[in-house]
Amino acid sequence: VSKSQKETNMAKSKYEYVKQFERHFEALPNTWMVVRVDGNSFHKFTKVHDYQRPNDPRGLGLMDEAALTVMKEYPDVVMAYGESDEYSFILRPSAELFSRREAKIISNFVSLFTAAFMMNWPKFFPETPLQLIPHFDSRVVCYPSLKNLRDY
Repeated sequence: VSKSQKETNMAKSKYEYVKQFERHFEALPNTWMVVRVDGNSFHKFTKVHDYQRPNDPRGLGLMDEAALTVMKEYPDVVMAYGESDEYSFILRPSAELFSRREAKIISNFVSLFTAAFMMNWPKFFPETPLQLIPHFDSRVVCYPSLKNLRDY
């Protein structure tokens, strides 16, 4: 059953009450949001795919490409920074992306980043078939001041 069919079936029905169990946590208003995407089990992933240690230029380029995809999709991102298997995306305090709903921001950033990583794999590793599924986790952290953000 598609989501639209389910919503049509649920709307104004006796099952609509289940929506009350959903919880939405909003990021603090007027704060810098940092969405951090971090590789999960990447030590194993890089070993299986024969990454050059300590920093494989192909892997770093692939991470940059995935980050660029995220930045193009979400113009509230004012800066992104990557190191090793993680990337941080900074959103301005005025950002109202997904009404600042943390779960929505996290799931959209990490899924788009992962999809872009996989889609661009052959471009950066043309001789290395993908053997493990890369996966990332993500979180949102709010910083109240520019000083706090810089210290991050």
